[in-house]
Amino acid sequence: MILVTGGAGFIGANFILDWLRLHDEPVLNLDKLTYAGNPESLASLAGDARHVFVQGDIGDRALVDRLLAAHRPRAIVNFAAESHVDRSIHGPEDFIQTNVVGTFHLLEAARAWWMALPAAEQAAFRFLHVSTDEVYGSLGPGDAPFTETTPFAPNSPYSASKAASDHLVRAYHHTYGLPVLTTNCSNNYGPLQFPEKLIPLMILNATRGQPLPIYGDGMNVRDWLYVSDHCAAIRTVLDRGQVGETYNVGGWNEMPNIAIVNTVCALLDEMRPDPAGPHARLLTYVKDRPGHDRRYAIDARKIDRELGWKPAETFESGIRKTVRWYLDNMQWVERVASGEYRNWLDRNYADRSAT
Repeated sequence: MILVTGGAGFIGANFILDWLRLHDEPVLNLDKLTYAGNPESLASLAGDARHVFVQGDIGDRALVDRLLAAHRPRAIVNFAAESHVDRSIHGPEDFIQTNVVGTFHLLEAARAWWMALPAAEQAAFRFLHVSTDEVYGSLGPGDAPFTETTPFAPNSPYSASKAASDHLVRAYHHTYGLPVLTTNCSNNYGPLQFPEKLIPLMILNATRGQPLPIYGDGMNVRDWLYVSDHCAAIRTVLDRGQVGETYNVGGWNEMPNIAIVNTVCALLDEMRPDPAGPHARLLTYVKDRPGHDRRYAIDARKIDRELGWKPAETFESGIRKTVRWYLDNMQWVERVASGEYRNWLDRNYADRSAT
């Protein structure tokens, strides 16, 4: 069995679904079920004995201790995190509590569990920490992409909290010998993503005929990674990664936000034409968010060279699959995009008049 934390979130849910599609090894899924944790994403696993769900917090040491003792996982894959930059600007405390303090408590529980294992099980155990390229800071237009040795320079409360968690994971390996692995990924997209992130937000607003808010000039650049490719990379690192190493995971798809949104609009024009006209008519430039990093780019050659992983999807194939999934699952979108989420949108965009 493996323990997956944050397995009801976007990437965690995709990871579990892919894992159980490819493996019979059971998954213990620990998720706090905050606003972005959605059990409905795992509805297809109802009744599947290979998926054991527990609602709880990685910061609850007593709970994690009990789960480790009862289920004896051979690995922990830690997705649990607060992950939205805008939310971290409005309320950084939750990010410190989950991403830093929560990771600390999880590491402490894992260390105590691991140290008590027989030697053979100790050698086989892994703690895989899933992180972000945002810990590296921002790049200029001509700067080389981030590598695993790029110095950390986080610029938002979110990225600072993830950088802190990365440092803790590294320290637990070097100080205590805990067999850790870390992955730093670029922007994920694909099915089951909560509609506060760029691509699902644009799809949802466009289908409603609502404005498509573009921060600043729309030229902030990100590298885009299809979520199933990311999940495959994590499985590869868990299986063959060198203990103590970090692996950058990217899609080799560096594109500005405005190009992403125009691509989404063009696909919606093709798949679900709007009688009112092209969806790009809804583009609305709004006030930029504070400290908005200009460019991220991932050099993913290490994981390719050492472990043989590379993305299977191009951006063109991945974004087409993504738009199609959202159009085919609008009931799921509408259910998660209600209540607290609507209140969040009102708070985040209230002071961002069109420019």
